[in-house]
Amino acid sequence: MEGVSAAQLFALADARKAADFAVDAIAIYEALAKDADADIRAEARYRHGLLLADTGRYVEAAVMFRALLDEKPEVLAARLELARMLAAIGREQEARRELRQAQASGVPDEAAAMVDRFARALRSQKRLGGVFEIAVAPDSNINRATEARILDTVIAPLTLSDDARARSGAGLRAMSQVFGRLPVTEGWSLIPRGAVQGSVYRQSQFNDVSASALLGVERRGQANRFTASVGQTWRWLGNEPYAQTSAVAFDWVRAMDARSQLITSYSVSAARYDVNPLQDGYIHDLSAAYERALDVRSGVSFSASITRQGAADPGYASWAGGMTLGGWRETRWGTAFASAGLRHTEGDERLFLFPDKRREWLATGRLGMTFRALTAYGFAPTVRVTLERNNSTVGIYDYRRVAADIGVSRSF
Repeated sequence: MEGVSAAQLFALADARKAADFAVDAIAIYEALAKDADADIRAEARYRHGLLLADTGRYVEAAVMFRALLDEKPEVLAARLELARMLAAIGREQEARRELRQAQASGVPDEAAAMVDRFARALRSQKRLGGVFEIAVAPDSNINRATEARILDTVIAPLTLSDDARARSGAGLRAMSQVFGRLPVTEGWSLIPRGAVQGSVYRQSQFNDVSASALLGVERRGQANRFTASVGQTWRWLGNEPYAQTSAVAFDWVRAMDARSQLITSYSVSAARYDVNPLQDGYIHDLSAAYERALDVRSGVSFSASITRQGAADPGYASWAGGMTLGGWRETRWGTAFASAGLRHTEGDERLFLFPDKRREWLATGRLGMTFRALTAYGFAPTVRVTLERNNSTVGIYDYRRVAADIGVSRSF
């Protein structure tokens, strides 16, 4: 509006908000968010986010605070509000990351007490929530199979069928998770969780779908969070039952300091395979991940894990261990992320058909970006590219793969 200053428009928006005409206030904030002055845009987005939060529209509020921080990452109040919104929609790990990045930037003395109080009070209060993602998934090797046509065995050369060799294709990949938080007493909660994920293709014999259900109990302290869970996982390959796994898991999240946290996990599972009972056995997995905020825009993570897989046939039993280094960077468009990993697997004995015991190195690399600037109706576009190379002494496990996910995701 010509002849009207930004200050007058902010005052008008406040008046409309006070009169319970939130729609009018939002329209004014949206107009001011297009102002040529970056400070006016930031103020409009901040007030818009607060108004959305007051009306319970937490996902939209988080998008608004994130848009502000993409342009002006030093605004501490907006980062704290973003953390509060993420906690409100159940994304507590991301909320804590935002808090660590706020502290990594150097908090002024006059704001330190406020940040400390916020850190102590940060708790996910949402009783029910989840996340949904769907993507188109082109893949150079949808079945993670070897490219070789003939493999050497102890009996005679083995000619593989086309379905047993590397196949390329484009499918649809979807994932959905839901959780509940049921407070029991001060600091204790029951955490039921469920998840479904899968990749489906025109060639249905390559479809890979899994579902899981878990029930956990959570104990929260000032700097620690302990969770113990029991659950069941079902997996189908080619639309046929493949495996069922019963698991017990323990997780410990420890805030190391203002910038970093350590996540330690241990699980033991009893796996039963429908197709090949010789693979039945117990799986033990121990992992640790360290995450640190470098500044208000970036951070790094390092993780290590070791896995013991038992099996009725020692040829399928193995030890495996690996490490992954990752990082992320906030940009004007969204969050860019990358990781690289290396994992070694050593079989107990050789499989009956093959002359060598299984020894392999799996190298992985991932690049991606979530384009928050293009968010619509809470859905944020996401692109991921994955490269894998598994070098194995057993030819049937030796493969290379390039895959991509191009889709959208939304928390609710």
